[in-house]
Amino acid sequence: MSLLVSTGLAESVVHYCCLCMVVFYHLVTFAMQENIEQRYAIKFCVKLNKSATETFAFLTEAYGDVTLSRTVVFKWHKAFKEKRENVDDDPRSGRPISSTNDQNVEVVRAVMAKDRRLSVRMIAEETGLDKSAVHRILTDHLHMLKICAKLVPKNLSVEQKANRLEICQDLLGRLESEPHFLDKVITGDESWVFDYDPETKRQSAEWHTKSSLRPKKARMSRSRVKTMIIVFFNNRGIVHKEFVPPGQTVNHVFYKDVLERLRKRVQRVPTDTADDWVLHHDNAPAHTALSIREFLAKKNIPVLPHPPYSPDLAPCDFYLFSKLKLKLKGHHFGTMENTKSCNR
Repeated sequence: MSLLVSTGLAESVVHYCCLCMVVFYHLVTFAMQENIEQRYAIKFCVKLNKSATETFAFLTEAYGDVTLSRTVVFKWHKAFKEKRENVDDDPRSGRPISSTNDQNVEVVRAVMAKDRRLSVRMIAEETGLDKSAVHRILTDHLHMLKICAKLVPKNLSVEQKANRLEICQDLLGRLESEPHFLDKVITGDESWVFDYDPETKRQSAEWHTKSSLRPKKARMSRSRVKTMIIVFFNNRGIVHKEFVPPGQTVNHVFYKDVLERLRKRVQRVPTDTADDWVLHHDNAPAHTALSIREFLAKKNIPVLPHPPYSPDLAPCDFYLFSKLKLKLKGHHFGTMENTKSCNR
């Protein structure tokens, strides 16, 4: 008896579901017919040179609550005005493929080999895959990460890279045969010092609770008042420093006088390397001029070679000046004399 009851209940449920599907089908068919009918009416109004606003008013008066939305009416009115004849919907591409099988992985790999700057959305549009699937393939299967290019002073040529490698290997070989060779090196360079240089974002960091407001600061720029400092130092400290006079350009004539003052300073200060020291500076035009090379050769001052466009091998650039200027950031000195006295 219970089996018959259960069977009858199941048949009733199936019959009810089928009835709902039939009703839903007829409703959808009726709605589609209503849409097609209104599209024909929009097309007819376009033939009569009626505006989109007038067409929507006519449809609202004729169809009432089942009228197409104003946006849809305006879209079809524009399409028919642009010589469209078909009233049916355009074919759709369907849902994007979301599979991450081996074939799709190879498709994404081929696209990335052509252009590594494509975004996930652009790759999805080109391959027909879902954006989430493209992202999974890039990160989980290809193990790729989108990173920005590193800013360098200059892209070195093959010859410049070979020269850089040769100089570094020569220096390493010299250190292996003479471990205290760097004790004889005096390196130097020029740099601008500003009356005011804004502090960095990291310098303005403060400890706060989660409920406290985040501190704000206005955008500031460097002052136009500045002076140039020339510094020479070794592994024991500053050997010689001086400020360039206002209006003076650091050319080969001025730099030759600076080197002469440096040479006398080294001879005057009693050190183990007073008569056996090596000069290191970068390849600025004032440093490599013919008169400078002749002066150094005449004074028997050897020069440590420096690869072109290599500030990472210049101690003044990657060590001294960065630490010096970090202490000066965020301070107003008022006058250049105050700035110079702070750097002494």
